[in-house]
Amino acid sequence: MAQEGHRQQFSVDADRILHSLSYTRYIDKTQVFSLIDNDHITHRVLHVQLVSKIARTIGRMLRLNEDLIEAVALGHDIGHPPFGHDGEKFLDAKCRQHGIGRFLHNVQSVHFLQKVEGRGRGLNLSLQVLDGVLAHDGEDSTTDLSPRRDKDFARLESEMAAKLADPGLQLTPMTLEGCVVRLSDTVAYIGRDLEDAIRLGLIQRSDLPAEVTEVLGSSNGTIVYRLVEDLVSRSAGHDRVGFSPKVAEALTKLKRFNLERIYLHPKIKTQHHKIRMAFDRLFEAYLEDVQQQRQDSPVVGDFLRGMDKSYLQTHKPAQVVRDFLAGMTDEFFLAHYRRLVWPERITLK
Repeated sequence: MAQEGHRQQFSVDADRILHSLSYTRYIDKTQVFSLIDNDHITHRVLHVQLVSKIARTIGRMLRLNEDLIEAVALGHDIGHPPFGHDGEKFLDAKCRQHGIGRFLHNVQSVHFLQKVEGRGRGLNLSLQVLDGVLAHDGEDSTTDLSPRRDKDFARLESEMAAKLADPGLQLTPMTLEGCVVRLSDTVAYIGRDLEDAIRLGLIQRSDLPAEVTEVLGSSNGTIVYRLVEDLVSRSAGHDRVGFSPKVAEALTKLKRFNLERIYLHPKIKTQHHKIRMAFDRLFEAYLEDVQQQRQDSPVVGDFLRGMDKSYLQTHKPAQVVRDFLAGMTDEFFLAHYRRLVWPERITLK
């Protein structure tokens, strides 16, 4: 592995992601709960840090490359739009409507790191990092996840295209480190989302199924500890990572519980019709701004100004709008929507 001074390339990659504009915007992006007036609810920046911490702990015990793990973990959700997976769904609908294909946050993450950051020049990251970011999604609680090492940059591009064509396609990371991040993503959110839902009064701890608590416990700390312990003991000395069948079954049941009792809870969806409408209005307004090259528009005057020619020459107006909206924080998105629809006082001087 190439080095830059005292650091390996993967360490350089992690720093480039950490200091990127996209990483800075993690701070006000929804993890699960949007528009909740509670400072103790998890935002995406904390989730990413938890994934990095958990994955590096696992990697240390399995004697893997912690720099690679950190880089993949820090970058894996860069492409998430405002308002979490619901925002992803709304933006996907607009992208398909305008003929630019699907919107998937993992593909968008690679796109941001390769072609949007650095004013359109990208961050020049390693293949292994980009591959780990692309292949991080998937609801694997199966017993084994083995790396697929026969990849190059051409394969990365073909897998991105294949994923967009078939969002249900399961991609496998090319490194054990990428596999660890993929499983750590679940370890990081499954119990944390549970604690957030309890804090908000959506569920009670006693609601958890006994077949889950008997194996994994009922608090985030215990759940994370038991999942990490099981994964390490099951994976040590092998060219794969995974949970034991008993733990995998309990984790699958916990995911199902979270889906039914938390993620689909009607109380957290009451404003989503307004968010969908905002995505629709902003997308159409900014698309017209790009097509007309209105310099007073933020997408033209701010986002596109200074962009490298390679970005300007290879992105259609709808793709520019997609990238602009996907990069927004929740509050920035709402501020621009208010500016679009809310009357402002007129100065005649």
